[in-house]
Amino acid sequence: MDQHSWLTERFEQDRPRLRGVAYRMLGSLSEAEDAVQEAWLRLNRIDTATVDNLGGWLTTVVSHVCLDMLRSRKSRREESIDARATEPRIHGSRSLAIRLAFAISISRCSSSRNQGAANKRRSI
Repeated sequence: MDQHSWLTERFEQDRPRLRGVAYRMLGSLSEAEDAVQEAWLRLNRIDTATVDNLGGWLTTVVSHVCLDMLRSRKSRREESIDARATEPRIHGSRSLAIRLAFAISISRCSSSRNQGAANKRRSI
């Protein structure tokens, strides 16, 4: 099996988990798919030999992409179309505030703590 095929297979194994992480952060399935796709693009641009824990790396990348998307949404005062159409709001903008707080707390953790948290969530 060549490197690209192995990478594709490994990414597809992690895709449902990555989509779940992104969806919980963004509240939108379409935006979650965009974040996961961006992680795939970034994965193809790096030397994977330097990555010790591919699942942890992908989780970190997806989390950072989601944080960027949330910051962009906040700066433009946007709300996800999916969130408005399909999900009940929790006391107005409280759900967005909760997602942002979660995202900011993840971004402030060190990479090793993020990977440890990701590994812990997988074992639950």
